[in-house]
Amino acid sequence: MAVQDVSRSTWSGDWVTERLGLRLTGSPELPELIGLALRENRKRAHLLVSQVLGKHVPQRPAVVHGAGVELGRRVRELLGPEAAARAVVLGYAETATALGHSVADGLGAPYLHSTRRPVPGVAPVGGFEEEHSHATSHLLLPADPDFLAGDGPLVLVDDEFSTGTTVLNTIRALHTRHPRPHYVVVALVDLRTPADQARLIEAAAELGARVDLLATATGGVELPADVLDRAAELIAAAPAQTPPDGPSAPVERIVLPWPAGLPEGGRHGFSTAEAGRLEAALPQLAAPLATVLADRRNVLVLGFEELMYAPLRIAGALGGLIGEDRVRFSTTTRSPVLAVDHPGYAIRTRLAFPAHDDPADGPGERYAYNVAPGQDAGRRFDAVVLVVDQPADTPALHEGERALLRQLRRVTDLVVLAVLPSLAPPSLPSVRPMTTPAPLHGPAFSSYPAEDVSWLLTDLSDVALEAPTEEREEAVQSGGAHYAESLPVEYQPSPEYQELFQQALTTSVDRIALAVGTVAEMLRRERLGAADELVFASLARAGTPVGILLRRWFAFAYGLDTPHYAVSIIRGRGIDPVALRHLAERHDSRQVVFVDGWTGKGAITRELAAALEGMPFDPELAVLSDPGRCVRTYGTRDDFLIPSACLNSTVSGLISRTVLRSDLIGPDDYHGAKYYRELAGADVSRNFVEAVAGRFAAVRAEAVEAADEPSGTDRTPDWAGWAAMERISTEYGIDSVNLVKPGVGETTRVLLRRVPWRILAKRGTGADLDHVRLLAAQRGVFVEEVDNLPYSCVGLIHPRFSRGATGADGTAVKVEH
Repeated sequence: MAVQDVSRSTWSGDWVTERLGLRLTGSPELPELIGLALRENRKRAHLLVSQVLGKHVPQRPAVVHGAGVELGRRVRELLGPEAAARAVVLGYAETATALGHSVADGLGAPYLHSTRRPVPGVAPVGGFEEEHSHATSHLLLPADPDFLAGDGPLVLVDDEFSTGTTVLNTIRALHTRHPRPHYVVVALVDLRTPADQARLIEAAAELGARVDLLATATGGVELPADVLDRAAELIAAAPAQTPPDGPSAPVERIVLPWPAGLPEGGRHGFSTAEAGRLEAALPQLAAPLATVLADRRNVLVLGFEELMYAPLRIAGALGGLIGEDRVRFSTTTRSPVLAVDHPGYAIRTRLAFPAHDDPADGPGERYAYNVAPGQDAGRRFDAVVLVVDQPADTPALHEGERALLRQLRRVTDLVVLAVLPSLAPPSLPSVRPMTTPAPLHGPAFSSYPAEDVSWLLTDLSDVALEAPTEEREEAVQSGGAHYAESLPVEYQPSPEYQELFQQALTTSVDRIALAVGTVAEMLRRERLGAADELVFASLARAGTPVGILLRRWFAFAYGLDTPHYAVSIIRGRGIDPVALRHLAERHDSRQVVFVDGWTGKGAITRELAAALEGMPFDPELAVLSDPGRCVRTYGTRDDFLIPSACLNSTVSGLISRTVLRSDLIGPDDYHGAKYYRELAGADVSRNFVEAVAGRFAAVRAEAVEAADEPSGTDRTPDWAGWAAMERISTEYGIDSVNLVKPGVGETTRVLLRRVPWRILAKRGTGADLDHVRLLAAQRGVFVEEVDNLPYSCVGLIHPRFSRGATGADGTAVKVEH
């Protein structure tokens, strides 16, 4: 069996043997099967690094699978047809999960592997310890409690036997519960001492059972007495490998057509019938990858800890489509191992990253070895396909400089992410408990019906958060506080202003309904595709009425019950990570559509894109109006009055702007907001939604036509709005572009929440600005008519704010330009 691509002039165990005084003896093929490295573990100094296991060393998938299948065939010959038909195979987590599964393939037997991931609702049928390991506890969690109850042979598979202690622990634990007459122990290499071999024979006699052992190669390791001290000195003296630093490759998420109801591995058992289903599905599973990777020369399929077998088989099928020599396979691991970039050492490079599957034993580091290219040798992969299961597809996989996806992007040219469904045992809704708080709903939180929106927010209704507008502005502009740490006093609309809102709604309701329908039809064509559903995530609070309207369009036009969540995004702080985790746990992240009302200069668009970089969510924002020309999915690019921009909470379910303050919001809490129940008498939230939804039938044909029109045009954002704001900042001597708020919606916010300086109105704009002119008059703000404005209006926040900038009546002091 050819297992290496490199010359045998240097063995990948030379560095360790020379420095530790270690000596390897036994079968001549041992150097072909294993190399050596140093463990960062005081219990054992060295690590046997298998060349055929697919864990630490990338290898051709056919070699990895073939090594296990060959051992399985040898077990079948040992047992004979009758006993083999009653055998069950048990593999060890995490290293031997794919090896054990491959042995089961060669034997033709059902398979189960131990796991370190407890599953709520599944009672372990056994467990055992692995003394020398960095993570000791193994659990047995078969969906069928009687999976191990038969009297047929039990085949136990591990990658290597150094002492045989783990095997003895397992046999004793299982024999107590389900005694059987015959055990077969299987490994790639057997390096036990004569004393350890005698212990297994004695244990078999003690249990009254037959125990056979099969291995690909046998031998021994001779160690000096001070090996642990020598290893510790070498590790302490070794130079640290710096994290990769280079350009970030793109990440492409691919949905593989995983067969419905098929387990993703052997954690809860894998039958021979399920093995046949997977075998038949492999060409279809690999086909989408082959399309994306057709021009790649060196591809690594990287599995995830215990999830080894499915990625291994997919990698093999991919090699069959694009060329076996172009594909290698390995997986991430919990094992901390020293990396030394030397041709005589088995672990040349390592990527260290935080655990991303919320492990039961708490956070910790995980590793990917020999993925990054070494300095003087080693294959560089021009594409990496990362295959994880659903519990591992969390924000921790994507977020932060040390996140695995971020690091992979710096060592290759393309990263492809494939997430396999995690099949729960019967009667369980999920193999992973949900880790986020339950959403809030009306009428307990907000005046919207519960079915319209799920608020991913923390209820701060009983907390005093309001501060006078002038004090808030002074604190924000001086750098003493962030705008999201407090709330302005909620604006109480006067009867005159409420009448303006109603007039605006009457005159623009069809235009709003058309914009909603246009966006909905665009999303149906471009994002729904073959998927079962879209999921709307509106940016609270201005985007929430739009999310509700889009949801109602899909119900009206197509009878779909589309999930809708309201999430918080805060300029300078990003989008709520706990809310993202909630969405990722319950939905396909690719189908989540982020929704807002309008764009100004595009600050939130940029904030969203930056926050979602490298994550499985699509960062494209959908809005009704895009006067800033910074998104691709919009109802119109005209800056027209959306009546919901005229008001604050009274048109947004009586919910405040969102709040993020460390003394109120913990790391596992959503961003906060208040519910202003006391404003119910002025609430028009449901009236607004009902008025717009009532016009859907009248505008449907036009919306379908409008959604079709842009398909042949260039909708690429040109950020003309941002450029205009920079020009205005310079022209009016404003140091920060954050003090320039373009568009009807943003100008209204300036007048309601901030300390306004002046309003720039596009010359000739009519009724769309009536409410702006009224608010400006109430606050004593100068409205300046200007030409060449890409928006209907622009609000300028006072650029040199102090308490003296307002008069005794609270209105802004005019500053002549």
